Amino acid sequence: MKIKNLVVILIVLAIFIGIYPVCYALSKYGSRGEEVRQIQSKLKAWGYYNGGVDGIYGSKTFEAVKKFQKKNGLTADGIAGDKTLSALGINSSGGSNKTGSSGNNTDLNLLSKLVHAEARGEPYKGMVAVAATVLNRVANSKFPNTIAGVIYQSGAYTCVSDGQINLEANSQARKAAQDAINGWDPTSGCIYYFNPNTATSGWIWSRPQVMTIGKHIFCK
Repeated sequence: MKIKNLVVILIVLAIFIGIYPVCYALSKYGSRGEEVRQIQSKLKAWGYYNGGVDGIYGSKTFEAVKKFQKKNGLTADGIAGDKTLSALGINSSGGSNKTGSSGNNTDLNLLSKLVHAEARGEPYKGMVAVAATVLNRVANSKFPNTIAGVIYQSGAYTCVSDGQINLEANSQARKAAQDAINGWDPTSGCIYYFNPNTATSGWIWSRPQVMTIGKHIFCK
């Protein structure tokens, strides 16, 4: 009986070992598939990857994933696990996380962190306005079409570069993000904002300015 049990256990282990790499291969070096194509496409659009979008997880994709992970406070192992895929706006089945009228938890959490990092200390309307500009970019064909894509686009937000995006959002930031997701846009469609006292880019001053809320100027 013991021998039979041992044989059964060995068979189960053999099956598991045979299946596991296949399940996990979609998001690591050497794998192929639609999820890899999604990863390549997003990293290419955001400036991390300069190879072809061929669905093959080769050395360029591996290095691009590591660069993205390092830039965004993730474990830089080159493996696109759940946290990396979430940051990329990709779900486990290879699709994109998009925002509906009420949003999903992943989008709301990330947008809340962006608001907390970029606009804490601002009046509530200014916090909603910052969130709204992110959603306006999602809807604009010139930008990535997911909240994660917009926020993690290379060079887009200082809080991503300095790691403040990883701070826990407070309840006010979360409420502001939810209000923006629900449709409140105090900016009337703006896609940029900046603090005139701290802005270091001359380019941002060339954008058509629409309004000032708190310390931020919002522009098209």
